Amino acid sequence: MDFPRALPAAVFLLIAAITGLSVFAIERGEHQQEHAELRERAKAVASALERRGGTTASYLRAGAALFSTNADVTPELFDRFVSNIQLDSDYRGADGLGWAKRLTASGVEQFEQDYEAQFGESIRVLPDVAVGQSAVVPVTLLRPDTERNRRATGYDMYSEPVRRAAMDLARQTNRPIASGKLVLLQEGEGSEAGFIIYMPTFVEGRSAQPPKGFVYSPFNANEFLASALELETRGDKGLRLFDGPNAPGNLLAEIAPRQRTGVTVSEPVTIASRQMVLEVESARGYSLSKLSILTLLFGILVGSLLMIVVRLLTRQAIEDDASLAWLKEQSSIRDSLTRELNHRVKNTLANVLSIIALTRRRSKSLDDFADSLDGRIRALSATHDLLTQSDWGTTPIRDLIVAEMAPYAKNHDNVLNLEGPEVELAPSDALSLGLAIHELATNAAKYGALSQSGGSVHISWAKLSDELARLEWRESGGPTVSEERVCGFGTNLIEKIVAHELRNPVELNFHPSGVECKLTVPLRKPSDFAIRAHKSG
Repeated sequence: MDFPRALPAAVFLLIAAITGLSVFAIERGEHQQEHAELRERAKAVASALERRGGTTASYLRAGAALFSTNADVTPELFDRFVSNIQLDSDYRGADGLGWAKRLTASGVEQFEQDYEAQFGESIRVLPDVAVGQSAVVPVTLLRPDTERNRRATGYDMYSEPVRRAAMDLARQTNRPIASGKLVLLQEGEGSEAGFIIYMPTFVEGRSAQPPKGFVYSPFNANEFLASALELETRGDKGLRLFDGPNAPGNLLAEIAPRQRTGVTVSEPVTIASRQMVLEVESARGYSLSKLSILTLLFGILVGSLLMIVVRLLTRQAIEDDASLAWLKEQSSIRDSLTRELNHRVKNTLANVLSIIALTRRRSKSLDDFADSLDGRIRALSATHDLLTQSDWGTTPIRDLIVAEMAPYAKNHDNVLNLEGPEVELAPSDALSLGLAIHELATNAAKYGALSQSGGSVHISWAKLSDELARLEWRESGGPTVSEERVCGFGTNLIEKIVAHELRNPVELNFHPSGVECKLTVPLRKPSDFAIRAHKSG
């Protein structure tokens, strides 16, 4: 209740923290699982690529063994070899199988003549042999015999550094060797990368001498990578094959993921003794999983509901506390009201007893006593009615005078003049002034200006200061007032009791033209009283 907003916020933050930890744990498990799946997928695809490369290398070894036993590799012999290994429709991701005869620089012209005689069409070895070039290895045969593959016929592969390096290493090791990244002649003006696997063919029993040619297999890298997916599905993941370290310049082939995330796993791949790197990229990345999203939404919902519940409970506690405070205050008000009522009743009864005693002492008969007592009690009652209407707050002087003079103002022959500003009186001062006005009015009705037609009473008041007001009563038009006048109860009531209650002297003069009375009334504030304070607020 001291901090009504802190507890709901703390509950929400606590649930949010628990939800966050739960989501973190779920995501950590999901990422570990995703990493394991990436690793498994990378190993599977890498194994498929190595099997593709290994199968081709085996075919090249078989071709090299077969061709080493023949003096020359004829188209018939080469086609029979390709047919026997059943690669007519499926080259295991390769662009085909080929034979490249090794020549000396001086034997190029004879090679071109023999080729035209054997195949019935001319051939030109390109590029031209450079001065000092030790060997020339032109593409002689390449199957399948398609227009695309024929574009490579006659190309001197030994003239290109990447191909030359692979052929030299294959010659030295006498095993299939894959070249580095290059662009195949079959691609024409294309830019798709590829590589070639070379297997040297020596004259049988003469491996120490230069080979008589190379059995080789060209690969389009994208097709080679796609062929591996016939064995291993990739889902939405991305695949990249690099020639060496996974750097942008070494990229051989790529199959893009559904969305790029940067979350990758690398796996080494060996293709014909050449080290390559396969990279698998996650399509999911660091985005939240469905379970994490559901957990997050559920946590936010629960946190919000608990925050609302705690907020309602806190507000209810505050309202209950306010109700208890209000009940306690009402109990205090009742106690104060009881004490004040008891005090007022005692004061009123004391006034009544004084009025009875003085009235009895001055009355000549029972009827006189009853009439006098009745009027004075009614005066007290009228003032009490005014105080009740104002909840025993301040009472305007004008309203008080009007209430006390109401019985006499009904006589239209008499004139009552009131003049003065708005002045408020405290309850006790209003009771005393009310008694004084009643006695003056009663005296005027019996002996003064109100006792005959044509008489009038002028009552005026004004503020002397913020703490005092002056009220004047003047009668005119009535019978002449006798100078020898017996002092009655009304005079004693005004000059003694009222003066005492108002704490200021009263000037009462009986002029022959009419009675004049001047009263000084204190402008005291009413005592603080809880019930009035709450009503006014």
